[in-house]
Amino acid sequence: MVKESGMMELARTNNCNELDSDYIGETVVVAGWVQRTRDHGSLLFVDLRDRSGIVQLVFSTKIAEEAFKIAESLGQEDVIAVRGLIRKRPAENVNADLPTGEIEIMGEEIELLSASDTPPFLIEDGVKAGEDLRLEYRYLDLRRPEMLETVKIKHQVMQTTRKFLSDNGYWEVETPILTRSTPEGARDYLVPSRLHRGKFYALPQSPQLFKQILMASGVEKYFQIARCFRDEDLRANRQPEFTQIDIEISFPNLVDFKAEMEELIRQIFAINDIVFPNKVPSLSYQEAMDWYGSDSPDTRFGLKIRDLSAIFADSEFRVFSSTIAEGGTVRALKVKEGASFSRSQLDKLEEKVKEYGAKGLAWLAFTESEIKSPIVKFLSEEEIARLRQQLEIEQGDLVLIVASDYKTAVTSLGQLRLLLAEKLDLIPANQYNLLWIEDFPLFSYNEEEARYEAEHHPFTAPLEEDIELLEENPDQVRAAAYDLVLNGEEIGGGSLRINNKELQSKVFSLLNMSAEEAQEKFGFLLQAFEYGTPPHGGIAFGLDRIIMILSGRNSIRDVIAFPKTQRATSPMTKAPGKVSRKQLEELNLEISAEE
Repeated sequence: MVKESGMMELARTNNCNELDSDYIGETVVVAGWVQRTRDHGSLLFVDLRDRSGIVQLVFSTKIAEEAFKIAESLGQEDVIAVRGLIRKRPAENVNADLPTGEIEIMGEEIELLSASDTPPFLIEDGVKAGEDLRLEYRYLDLRRPEMLETVKIKHQVMQTTRKFLSDNGYWEVETPILTRSTPEGARDYLVPSRLHRGKFYALPQSPQLFKQILMASGVEKYFQIARCFRDEDLRANRQPEFTQIDIEISFPNLVDFKAEMEELIRQIFAINDIVFPNKVPSLSYQEAMDWYGSDSPDTRFGLKIRDLSAIFADSEFRVFSSTIAEGGTVRALKVKEGASFSRSQLDKLEEKVKEYGAKGLAWLAFTESEIKSPIVKFLSEEEIARLRQQLEIEQGDLVLIVASDYKTAVTSLGQLRLLLAEKLDLIPANQYNLLWIEDFPLFSYNEEEARYEAEHHPFTAPLEEDIELLEENPDQVRAAAYDLVLNGEEIGGGSLRINNKELQSKVFSLLNMSAEEAQEKFGFLLQAFEYGTPPHGGIAFGLDRIIMILSGRNSIRDVIAFPKTQRATSPMTKAPGKVSRKQLEELNLEISAEE
């Protein structure tokens, strides 16, 4: 029968994927979308799909002629309900790739619940449709099994998180979405107030201030699966709105707290049977930058950066020695069996380091008969010998060298390291390296604005032994901060927080914030510190990044149900959109010019 109202007379008894040979001889009702049909004359086969999977339906003129006629008219993505008898498939028709591949349902009754237009792309995994088209028809894109799988994984992760943290004494507390604009590093999304002319709310970049206030309030152990908003330029792992697992604790024992967070991550990744070792290693920020050129290093492969400055400090090759004399450095990567790289390949490697500020890339190829290099004639035999010894060079190795200031040298080589690992297939499949990065600098210096900025955020506590450096050498102060990194992706970042008004005010001052501005923007926090705020700290995990790794996706947009494009638009809803003049007048706003 054909139903126009969409109301079901056939009540579904089973999901598709739960049916197997144990159900043979039973009559069931299944419902879902038509994946495809195959007409074999007096027999018609229909693959029916629901979110659990696919089951094969069979319609025969001999068994149910009316149902057969309705089935003949079905198109892809029509929504149907079917009652039928489960039978065993003939041996030659068994589909070992499907959980339901041993059985089929002989259709006796069918309801067409909703007819579908021809979809703009196939509802199947690996679809070739462009991302903008997929986002425009996101409700179709999400029907694809691989997309539904990410939705399911995200649900499982959130449930696992809630259970683990609740079992360990954390309370889930909501914090405001409408708050005030405070400088936290990125640009705020602003919301004009209708009741308070000329004033604006801001959407929170994170619940940072509120979770600290909760610690001042005596909550002691807090968590929230929190929505966050940042108006910043986007890339594959950024969105204007995203979700984080936000956690804060009073009276923290940092060793125990980090161990607890490691266990949370273990339980989350166990959803996909991924196991981490009992002991998670750690690196200092300085070690990570020295060896990998990144504060979120991928340690699944070697290719460590090496410092050659001691070898070339007095070199007659002035590109090296002058750089070192001016306070720079000479750093290198050794590529095993890389001496066979062609000149065009080496030129592409040089282009990569130039993208990150390096002026060039020097190279030496150690072949069987000679050292091939444009610079070898400028290097002494002693320098070559020391280079061989320090890098443990063997026949066939390639050395890639950058001479520059420290940040440019290690960053450009760090990016080159990742490129080489991909090209040389150095990254082992199904390996997951988890590690902590610690002892970040508290501040970074903004050369353009000639002022210090918070490396993490303004509320991060300095290491106690470095507090005395705040007055004279703030650039040497280390933060009591820690990031958790997985396969080169920062999945969580946290720190101990300042809980002292004088120290917090000092940090604000070093960030070029006047006492009046600090009071205006953060007065409620500073006031809370005057009423006995316990030591506290916490961490925030990027939920979407975790799901991206768990599901093996390359873009964060594939693990968010309704994401924005890289231009922060929604092809489906057409957001952002214009609003009426009346709405603008109610908000006391006026558009000065329109494109």
